[in-house]
Amino acid sequence: MLKLYSYWRSSASYRVRIALNLKGLPYEIVPVHLVRDGGQQFSAAYRALNPQSRVPLLVDGDFVLNQSLAILDYLEAQHPQPALLSGDARTKARIRAFCLTIVADIQPLQNTSVLKYLGQTLQVGEDARTAWLRHWITRGLAALEEGLRDVPDAPFVFGASPSWADCVLVPQIYAAQRFGCDAARYPRLARVAAHCATLPAFQRAHPDAQPDAGA
Repeated sequence: MLKLYSYWRSSASYRVRIALNLKGLPYEIVPVHLVRDGGQQFSAAYRALNPQSRVPLLVDGDFVLNQSLAILDYLEAQHPQPALLSGDARTKARIRAFCLTIVADIQPLQNTSVLKYLGQTLQVGEDARTAWLRHWITRGLAALEEGLRDVPDAPFVFGASPSWADCVLVPQIYAAQRFGCDAARYPRLARVAAHCATLPAFQRAHPDAQPDAGA
């Protein structure tokens, strides 16, 4: 069985859980608490698996893989149905670009390690850290909303079935709301996220449904 090293509130872990559920793949969650004990991701045992000391981490037999988009790509290659990356070359490119806007430009600026560095090392106060979070999240989501203006409206970001874009969007909307951003400012993104929230694969991946929720 696949093993996923995960933290319940990690956006990157959340997106992989969604993809695993959409593909109907059985997997075991191995919780890694990013705060407790100074951060369990820095333990010797975990660093031996993932020198980057981040989550998620997928273990498939003797194969170990970090980085959420790489994991999504691996799952797509190993388990192509149901497809989460489909369409012509341009559609696939747009799905990847949408995902990278979140994965590379938004989410890294809100993660635990960045906030810890801002607070503990640079002595940035809580109000300023909150302003930092909201600036980068709203800037990125506004660009995504505008970028979909020429994409036909549909239940999911890019059509009638879920794709990587939905796997990545839903955790970011969750994080935006957690950090006090008004997702209603992005009606199309919010509408897609609300639709996804009605589906079992997304519900089972939700942070509150995880074995380490609230820990």
